[in-house]
Amino acid sequence: MLGRLWRSWQRQREQAALQRRAIPDDLWKRTLVRYPFLQRRNPADAAELRRLTSLFLDRKEFHAAGGLKLTDAIVVSIAAQAVLPVLRLGLGCYDGFVGIVVHPDQVVARREVADEDGIVHAYDEPLAGEAMEGGPVMLSWRDVRSAGQLASAAYNVVIHEFAHVLDMADGAANGVPLLPPDLPAQEWAQTLQAEYQAFLQQVEAGADTVLDPYGAQAEEEFFAVASEAFFVNPEAMKKEHPALYGVLSRYYRQDPVAERPPSRRTG
Repeated sequence: MLGRLWRSWQRQREQAALQRRAIPDDLWKRTLVRYPFLQRRNPADAAELRRLTSLFLDRKEFHAAGGLKLTDAIVVSIAAQAVLPVLRLGLGCYDGFVGIVVHPDQVVARREVADEDGIVHAYDEPLAGEAMEGGPVMLSWRDVRSAGQLASAAYNVVIHEFAHVLDMADGAANGVPLLPPDLPAQEWAQTLQAEYQAFLQQVEAGADTVLDPYGAQAEEEFFAVASEAFFVNPEAMKKEHPALYGVLSRYYRQDPVAERPPSRRTG
């Protein structure tokens, strides 16, 4: 009895959220045109993406910085790309944070690193995005806005940063998100490590790679850039990294090569 009452309350709460954050048809259509990688062949998947986008908008708080004025187009663009990785995993994966800060362009962060002799070196790092444990997630609108045009380069700052959010769900940023029971941690680790080492050799040799060379910095960055490619340029990613594509498909419970409309594929 209590279980039925709880489920009924949850459904009512969700319906109220969907009404509060309903996305106009014309805005949703423009979003799909601007970011073709969001389109799905299965109508049920397409409807679920739109539903989760509305729920995401209801649960998260957007803040503008640097003089940017938030518009419906901006927040819907970000929300739709953010929920794509959790289309089959659920929004609960993002319960650990609330805030999203959007800058008009990349920002410069002051960094410090100590070398082997203990000498601290300071430097400036331009950031298109950054995810911190517990939030907020920072994004550059210029990079978000260009995501559709940059899909063939396997670049997507929203998916990159939200892959970090998934990675940090267990409290550690190490390229190992919370895995489902049917994807053993040992298999994930072996595949990721083998693919990462091969990728490092490619980058060090100066070879052209589908994945962003930024992923060579650490395994957590490798997971993030691989997730970008998996969703926005899956054909090229699968061709170059079939084993990695396979474990990502099992983790995300999606197969973008098969699920995206053929006329909208990139690569």
